[in-house]
Order: sequence, then structure tokens, then C-alpha cells
Amino acid sequence: MEQQTHGLPASGLPDADLERQVSRAHATRNWVFFHGTAGQYRKHTERMLELEQEYLRRHPQRTWQGVGTEEPPADAEERIHQIRELLRLFQSEMDWLVAEFTTPSRTAPGEKLADAEAQLLARFAAQPDGRMHKLEAHQAARRLGIYPSQLATLYRRTPPLLAVDGTDRVLTETGRNALNA
Repeated sequence: MEQQTHGLPASGLPDADLERQVSRAHATRNWVFFHGTAGQYRKHTERMLELEQEYLRRHPQRTWQGVGTEEPPADAEERIHQIRELLRLFQSEMDWLVAEFTTPSRTAPGEKLADAEAQLLARFAAQPDGRMHKLEAHQAARRLGIYPSQLATLYRRTPPLLAVDGTDRVLTETGRNALNA
């Protein structure tokens, strides 16, 4: 691999700079592709791949790229199964959307959490200071079968079970109490 003529190697960047540079590389990709020289395109591609690989090495849990890929279904039966699962997912998501309009977003004291919600809050509780990066939190929720609209209710309840703090999501005191109830 060529020696880099400017900038720090991706492995030497702090997390915030690495994330910023990955975002910048993606934001400038189209311009370099359509208007840059062949050399600029090659350098941009090399740098972007270096940054992405370093990000995946440090934070594999923040992107689906870091957890491997699934092969497409091999036969019609598997494809039919996949379609049925998508329909179930759609129906469940629609039920949550309807429930948002018909159910107040308040948690009564002692109200029992759904199993998946309790598992998610337990994952937060196991983290230092009950904090988790937003991408890790959303991926954990997906893996537990919590849909985005359902996850949003954990932030919107009065009082909320989870709170936003910059790029982190934080378990609130109310969330800890709900988990322990």
C-alpha cells in the first residue's frame, strides 16, 4: 500500500475525527466521481476505504456491515417465507402506529414493561453510566424485535425511560426503576 502523503492514518484518528472524516468522504464522493481526476478518484477511494475499515474495526456494533451479511434466499420457498415475515413486520408496525394515536404515552407507576423493552433497558443498565451510542442502541433494539415506533415510545413517555444526550442514549432514573419493577 502507498504511503500517505498527507493527514493522519485512520488508525491514529480519535473517534470523533474518524466519524467526521467518514461522513465527509461520503459527502464528497459524488463530486470526486463526476468532476475529479483519475488520481483524485483513486486517492479518495483509498482513503474512504481506509476510514470505513477503521470505523468497522473500532465499532462493528454500530453498522450492519460489521455483523456479516446474509446470502439471498436460494429458492422460492425461502423467498415466500421472507415475504410472509415482511408482511408480519408491516402489520406489527401498523399496529404500533395506530396504538400511538389511541394510547396515551404515559407510564403508570409499576406498569410492566414488554419483555423486549426490559431486555433493551437491561442492556443500557449494563453499560457504563447507562449510556449507549445511538447506533448501537438502535441496532440492539432491532435485534430484540423492537420497531422504531416502539423504541420512540421509550423516549416520549412521561417521564421518559431513555433520554438523548448528544450521540448517546441514556437510561433515565425512571428507566432504571421500571427495569427493577
